[in-house]
Amino acid sequence: MFSKACEYGIRAVLFIAKQSQKDLRPNITEIAKAVDSPEPFTAKVCQQLARAGIILSKKGPNGGFYLEKDSTLRLADIVSEIDGDQIFTGCSLGLRECSSEHPCPVHDQFMDVRNGLKQMCENTLVMKLAANLEEGETFLKI
Repeated sequence: MFSKACEYGIRAVLFIAKQSQKDLRPNITEIAKAVDSPEPFTAKVCQQLARAGIILSKKGPNGGFYLEKDSTLRLADIVSEIDGDQIFTGCSLGLRECSSEHPCPVHDQFMDVRNGLKQMCENTLVMKLAANLEEGETFLKI
């Protein structure tokens, strides 16, 4: 459902959040390796997220990317920044004129999926997902 850039972005932010809980600021090489993504692509996505204020960065020898420990960043914030809100509002077939009054063939079925995805992303805190990673309940890379 998400673009490849969004998938890498979410994985990168989750790794950054996990490391931030340990007062660490990973660099691009560490992030790319940890989430199994190409380093140049990871750099581009992380720079976009940093410019938008989604993640923070510090330059220098002890620099890297991080989140504040009390961050209230939601999954929806990452998705909206990288993919835009189209995934939460658009037609599943990409039709411009799709609406309740003029529906595409899968409009009604997709509305339930789209609304469920939006609700899940808006109600999911990145730091909670990072805690699950730290506790070994979930994983980013096999």
